[in-house]
Amino acid sequence: MQRTVVEQAMPQGAVPDDGFDGFVAARGGALWRSAWLLTGDHQLAEDLVQTALAKSWRAWSRVGADGFEAYVRRVMYTTYVSWWRRKWRGERPTEHLPERPAAVEDRDGRNDLVAALGALPRGQRAVVVLRYFEDLTEQQTATALGIGVGTVKSQCSRALATLRSSPHLRREETDDE
Repeated sequence: MQRTVVEQAMPQGAVPDDGFDGFVAARGGALWRSAWLLTGDHQLAEDLVQTALAKSWRAWSRVGADGFEAYVRRVMYTTYVSWWRRKWRGERPTEHLPERPAAVEDRDGRNDLVAALGALPRGQRAVVVLRYFEDLTEQQTATALGIGVGTVKSQCSRALATLRSSPHLRREETDDE
């Protein structure tokens, strides 16, 4: 039987607190969504959330339920940055190249948005995700990332300027308008 990430992080024979399990059940989807916006990859987002939860599990009783989500998010964003700083980028050599999927029209712009976010530097991407996708204030964003409010403002301003000129987000004007 395969052990879950939470069980792997626990000492042998320990039982997780119901509060932590409830937190994961209630907020896991939102954490994954933030991780997906940061990474742009489903599996990498799952790995990021699982790693952050495993790192944070032992702090549950110390941090408490009220501040635990902010704690987990901070661990998630710092883990994301540390993954980026590694030399190895997760490339896996294969004998045969996979087939390319057929081009599909992106009606809702999600793929374009992820591509545009992917072009941003990691600090700017983290600020944009927290401010506009997680609806955090500038102060909450600064606290979550461990930076100053002024840095949040400047990173956000630069990121929005880059996104406004991003070729991923430009739409062709039609003659029907």
